Amino acid sequence: MKKQAYSLSVAPMMDWTDRHCRAFHRTLTAKSLLYTEMLTTGAVLHGDRDRLLRFGPQEHPVALQLGGSEPAELAAAARIGEAEGYDEINLNVGCPSDRVQSGRFGACLMREPELVAECMAAIGAAVNIPATVKCRIGVDDQDPEESLFELVDLCAKAGVTTFVVHARKAWLKGLSPRENRDIPPLDYPLVWRLKRERPELTIVINGGIGSLDEVDQQLAHVDGVMLGRAAYHTPAVLAEADKRIFGEGEAVDPFAAVEVYRNYVAAELAAGTHLAAMTRHMLGLFHGLPGARAWRRTLTVEGVKAGAGLEVIDRALAEVRSGLEAKRVARGLEAGEAA
Repeated sequence: MKKQAYSLSVAPMMDWTDRHCRAFHRTLTAKSLLYTEMLTTGAVLHGDRDRLLRFGPQEHPVALQLGGSEPAELAAAARIGEAEGYDEINLNVGCPSDRVQSGRFGACLMREPELVAECMAAIGAAVNIPATVKCRIGVDDQDPEESLFELVDLCAKAGVTTFVVHARKAWLKGLSPRENRDIPPLDYPLVWRLKRERPELTIVINGGIGSLDEVDQQLAHVDGVMLGRAAYHTPAVLAEADKRIFGEGEAVDPFAAVEVYRNYVAAELAAGTHLAAMTRHMLGLFHGLPGARAWRRTLTVEGVKAGAGLEVIDRALAEVRSGLEAKRVARGLEAGEAA
């Protein structure tokens, strides 16, 4: 069966997955579904829409993630997202940050599944593109076996067919958002059970998945996998996604990806975008390779300087190539000594 876009997706991450990040990720994978940062309904309805919602045609398929709890406002924001050309509207019911809690959206909505279902019904009635939910398995003292299934079942009755489930509870009292990334333990089997018992639904799993090997393992149990920090900190993981997960194309050479992104950077520089706003998303590309540290240092130190341009990327690439060449020579010498 041909894999769909949701077979592999890149998680929305606040302050990270902006349009520059998505443009960069798209140089590594043409098939994976990309998400915006979470945007509140207030920002979409009353903010700078061009800055917040603008994206390039190369980003498709791309989903707009919304944060909010007022059905009418979510419906209005969803209509704007559809008009802007997004391929999906996703409601965030998983973010545990203090800001989200005070605004009555994100993970705290796990306690109000009826309201979430009402919100999703409003979004679904407002647009003709898929309306999906990203949630946790529960919050605080909730029993995940009850909270997850109740939320999913109510939203399914409201017309939702696709759910992205972060397989970890969120502790809104006593843990910071950072601590919520690792505590409490992940419960993959519960999400697998959700798929078994609700086979008609599309279930995408998220949380702690760091490699395509792990993606393959998860796809034996669910319909799709969402990568989070692995895609950001080690973006080269996406370079083999189209070939391995979707069965199309070849693995992308990271050097070739930089050359493609370099064209994007050139256009954005000409439009007045600062270099560091774009290169910050590339820092982990050569993770684990010789020269990776120099690559990061050059982009970080030189990229923030006034007037920094493409020459910074070129110098950083030269550092990586130099490191790889030094390693090749060292291996040759070692082989000679062994002989």
